[in-house]
Amino acid sequence: MSNLTKREIVLEIYRKTGFPQKQVVDIVQQTLDIIQNALAAARSVELRNFGVLEVQVRKQRIGRNPNKPAAEVVIPRRAVVKFKSGKILKQQLKLLDLTKLLPPPRAKLEI
Repeated sequence: MSNLTKREIVLEIYRKTGFPQKQVVDIVQQTLDIIQNALAAARSVELRNFGVLEVQVRKQRIGRNPNKPAAEVVIPRRAVVKFKSGKILKQQLKLLDLTKLLPPPRAKLEI
């Protein structure tokens, strides 16, 4: 499955509404900008029946570089965005065919 892009969202809205593409692009971009600015200001974004985007702080921890496992690396405290799906999205995800999401099995090499 391929990713959904902003361009595809614009085209879908254009097809459904008939609004000029330039206007749809502006509206979609403004919507994304508002969401981005709210998250950057540490505000949660609640989109009813879809889900909630919220900023969480991940605490500092020690990690390891896989190329140099002996050396410890400090991973600094940082802000991340967490998504919690809403009721309707959860219901739709329950109906998802999980076999389509699994990667194909690897062939075993015989030596």
